[in-house]
Amino acid sequence: MVRKKPYPHNNDILNAMLRVFSKEPFIKPIDFPDKVREELEKEGFYVGLVTTRRIWRIYEEAVRRGLIYDYLGVVIGYGSDFPELTEE
Repeated sequence: MVRKKPYPHNNDILNAMLRVFSKEPFIKPIDFPDKVREELEKEGFYVGLVTTRRIWRIYEEAVRRGLIYDYLGVVIGYGSDFPELTEE
């Protein structure tokens, strides 16, 4: 009997993100969700229901909590914007 692949928890997705950053430090934000899904598949998880939105939500929460640095520069207020240029 073939066993189903496990569904990844948020912590598994965060760990996959960290592995992607260690392998490809200069990844583009547009390629990031697909690379995270590929990494999860390599680990044996079912990624059919892992959405791009969920990946970005986990990324943003991790940056806001201080678990990871905003490597991609996409979270406003955490190194991605230049306050001296946006203030009037």
